[in-house]
Amino acid sequence: MARKIITPGQLPQTMGPYSHCVVGEGSKLVFISGQVPQDADGQLVGRGDIASQTRQVLANIRAAVEAAGGTVRDINKITIFMVELDAAAYAAVAQARREFFQGEFPASTLVQVKSLASPDWLIEIEAYAVI
Repeated sequence: MARKIITPGQLPQTMGPYSHCVVGEGSKLVFISGQVPQDADGQLVGRGDIASQTRQVLANIRAAVEAAGGTVRDINKITIFMVELDAAAYAAVAQARREFFQGEFPASTLVQVKSLASPDWLIEIEAYAVI
């Protein structure tokens, strides 16, 4: 898949590990539902720990995109839903994203929500890929 990161000069520098605009060219669009911090057995991972929960969510996204025949590099857009959005939580999520995407970041939206489907979930992430 051809992927091009675009950084328009009219936009400010990004505030974290994301790109303002990503162009993906391929033949298959993959829409990954919001992933939550549960392992393959449906067990919560990282109770109360946003960093552990984020890593599990990203691992679930990796599994989904790979099952569709792609890789993490094929992910062009993510939307992050967080229950708590303070500086420490943001820093933990940003660090996990840097490790996961390793440099060429997808476009991203981060939204603080009142709650998620389970009170134990601190984060949910959905993803879009072009393969």
